Amino acid sequence: MTLHTWWLFVVAVFLLSGTPGPNMLHILSRSVDFGMKRSIAAMAGCLTALVTVLTASAAGLTAVLTALPGVFEILRYVGVAYLLYLGIKAWRSEVAPLDVGEDHLSASLSSGALYRGGFLIGISNPKLILFAAAFLPQFVSPAAAQTPQFVILVASFAAVECFWYVIYAAGGRSLSHYLIRPSVKRIFNRVTGAIFVGFAALLLKTRPA
Repeated sequence: MTLHTWWLFVVAVFLLSGTPGPNMLHILSRSVDFGMKRSIAAMAGCLTALVTVLTASAAGLTAVLTALPGVFEILRYVGVAYLLYLGIKAWRSEVAPLDVGEDHLSASLSSGALYRGGFLIGISNPKLILFAAAFLPQFVSPAAAQTPQFVILVASFAAVECFWYVIYAAGGRSLSHYLIRPSVKRIFNRVTGAIFVGFAALLLKTRPA
């Protein structure tokens, strides 16, 4: 892999990751609800899903999706269902004033639950699977050892993704100061829910090339 190829990949991933999507919206909402530090568990879950999918691509996900196109359809509908669930849950969530100075996790949502939520929203996004299967291999030279190239690409993707997680989490923490009023928090919850439902609708239109 040449330095030029690597830079093209990093720029493409930077723009892709920075675009608001299910993962970033999830990190933003977790930061609003629990604070930036406590949203780290959700970030870890999303990142684990990302690395898992990209590693699966390196292990031959492209060939699997080509040979078994039905796998993509199953993942797509699972992703749609989960995003709809998140959207409805956000829309109907109870509204209470935010305590922006609170420094402990809600008793009803542990760090493990935050991690699982992040992992599920990441692993159920078929657009990531399609990206890993169709886009990532384009930056791998077949004439050179492939494993080191995949390691570099996956590590670079993870680093860029972490950067944007921090940016969105910081934005969510700042936003929380404006959401102390229940009426404003209700609007935020419903906008968040509507966006998740919108993502679900977009996933229904996603088709493998």
